Amino acid sequence: MGAGLFIGRMGRSGPAVAVFDAGCYTIAMLQGSALLGILADGQFHSGEVLGRTLGISRAGVWKHLQALKARGIEIDSVPGKGHRLNGSIELLSEADIRAGFGDTARVRLAGLELHQQIDSTNSELRRRAAALPSGFACLAEAQTAGRGRSNRVWLSPYARNLYLSLLWRFDTGPDALSGLSLAVGVAVVRALRRTGVADAGLKWPNDILWRDAKLAGTLIEMNGESCGDCSVVIGVGINVCMPRLLGAAIDQAWTDLASVTGTHPSRNRLAAVLLDELAEMLAGFEKTGLAPLLEEWRRHDIMLGREVTVTTAGGGESGIARGIDDRGALLVEADGVVRPYLSGDVSLRLRDTGSARAPSGPDART
Repeated sequence: MGAGLFIGRMGRSGPAVAVFDAGCYTIAMLQGSALLGILADGQFHSGEVLGRTLGISRAGVWKHLQALKARGIEIDSVPGKGHRLNGSIELLSEADIRAGFGDTARVRLAGLELHQQIDSTNSELRRRAAALPSGFACLAEAQTAGRGRSNRVWLSPYARNLYLSLLWRFDTGPDALSGLSLAVGVAVVRALRRTGVADAGLKWPNDILWRDAKLAGTLIEMNGESCGDCSVVIGVGINVCMPRLLGAAIDQAWTDLASVTGTHPSRNRLAAVLLDELAEMLAGFEKTGLAPLLEEWRRHDIMLGREVTVTTAGGGESGIARGIDDRGALLVEADGVVRPYLSGDVSLRLRDTGSARAPSGPDART
């Protein structure tokens, strides 16, 4: 899973997808963490000093700097002075994340793993699910193949957003977990509220928006027998500080926490708060399901009463969004008839996108 925004389905050609050349991305990440660690103090460092510290030539330093810039990391390079970060970047720290856990997270989270670069945090946990305990979390600084629903590409620049997945086991089959994606949305909104975003909204079934601009998304992947144990990988991506260069490739309204709050939120605190809220929600969901969360989800439903188009494998239908039923199914009224839609391969879009509110706030990146 990755934060950032969808830019198209897997395999879509064009400049947006071409941003992610795997070879260039790998080169950038080889020295990326160490280089950023040195530059994180915000001071100028000469190429000679950087090369000596990293054990590479000045030409090698320049190559890695250019690769990092191509990935959206803003670096000032001034002749006679050296190189420094233009703005702050906070790298993920297991110690800092764990320090922010509440009681439930400390007890229920069995493991925490950080990666510099990975194909997808969701894919990593799915590959290793059989060998990992329930409550195992995976985070990454960058993803080369971040995914959203329906195999859409998820933009995942290095050290700018939050890309997090959590493995959780249930002793019931997938059929008993109806509405889990909505419950996860509630947990994300709670986490955002704790980090200064009081007015985030929920778009059925898995998006979190701010003023009609996408701020975060989730991806729920299940594996298990219909009547037996089930393992679930919960992926959450939150835009924290999306670079302008990469954001220009996105084909929908979006925003990030830096724009919404006017600050540079701590990704480590955000990760801790999010895992805290997910652990708390999942501990309750195991016992009571979606029911206790229905009214909270409905309070944040930004589609209620608006003209929408629902697209399924069988085609599309337009109508008025009428909220969700007690199962978590989307309700759409068309020609006086209210029809329920369960999640899966269902897409929900506003019909009045022309009047959608654009991202705003300091340094809005549209």
